[in-house]
Amino acid sequence: MRLVSRLARLAAVLLAAVLLSFSAGAQVSSSVASQIRLPPGFRIEVLANVPAARSLALGAQGTLFVGSRSGNRVHAIALHPLSQGSYRADPPRAIAQGLNSPNGVAFRDGALYIGEISRILRLDGIESHLDAPPIPVVVYDRLPPDTHHGWKFIRFGPDGHLYVPVGAPCNICAPDPDRYAMIGRLKIVNGRAAGPLEVFARGVRNTVGFDWDPGSRNLWFTDNGRDWLGDDMPADELNHAPRSSLHFGFPHCHQGDIPDPEFGRGRNCAEFTPPARKLGPHVAALGMRFYTGAQFPIEFRNQLFIAEHGSWNRSQRIGYRISMVRFTGGGVPSYETFAEGWLTQGKVLGRPVDMEILPDGSLAVSDDHAGLIYRIWYAGLEKR
Repeated sequence: MRLVSRLARLAAVLLAAVLLSFSAGAQVSSSVASQIRLPPGFRIEVLANVPAARSLALGAQGTLFVGSRSGNRVHAIALHPLSQGSYRADPPRAIAQGLNSPNGVAFRDGALYIGEISRILRLDGIESHLDAPPIPVVVYDRLPPDTHHGWKFIRFGPDGHLYVPVGAPCNICAPDPDRYAMIGRLKIVNGRAAGPLEVFARGVRNTVGFDWDPGSRNLWFTDNGRDWLGDDMPADELNHAPRSSLHFGFPHCHQGDIPDPEFGRGRNCAEFTPPARKLGPHVAALGMRFYTGAQFPIEFRNQLFIAEHGSWNRSQRIGYRISMVRFTGGGVPSYETFAEGWLTQGKVLGRPVDMEILPDGSLAVSDDHAGLIYRIWYAGLEKR
């Protein structure tokens, strides 16, 4: 009886600790979300707690898949729409683990594709097997093993190819242009790569986010500028690739008009494709999405949202926000803040990474610093 009593007390203590931890986590989550400033009429809430949450992908049945860079797991969150225009999220499930920085996730034909450092995996029929995930199948395993800028952001393009970037294995160097500092694409047939990785764009230092314009279906991507040229240069870039075989300057030219002190000698920036828009210097522009939903007001539709992860080596931090690039029919697009507050009085509360448009038109946002998934939606202007 004494043993049973002790076990009961131990169970009660453990349960109390779990509940306290959950309560503390919920309070921290609410505290972060309460600091975020949005345009009038927009609201934000915490959808889920996911450690090291990075890239996002949405399944056909509404499952939100979450990759991780510093962790070794991929999580799945089943979302259930509620009548009042919000969601109930099931607790995250780890559907793959023991992986090598599985940052990238992409969904196609019922399967989840996962981008590790040196290979692409596939989980078939995953939404029907969240509690008993299948063994991953190797799609492609010939990517470089370098960890410096080695984490992958992957997405399927309008052409059906799986786009896979390979970053430069350095801050600044001149690596093999057929293997590094580029965006490649794989032709996928029956769930496997049919041939080698084809180079689509060169001179790309490190892109961790891209999307296709819903009108032209052209590729747009962010690119992180090199470090140690000062606080204010070079700018991160938003680039436009309407066709393959363009070169975007790395390592010879930065932000379209700054020759590299070492690798720019004997080269002219006019040789390369300049950015469509200069972004903030060292803001670490990562995931991006054209907003193709119908929930946001019309002035936000088909505009481009960018997650700025935030600077790490600038004397004054910048970024830590979601910016919006507005296209107004010709000329250089505008660049403005959409959501901010993850950096408050010099304190980092969170670092946005990626975005995904949910079925109701709201926007899911990942944050690997706070380990959160947020949901941003438009509630309408309050009447006075």
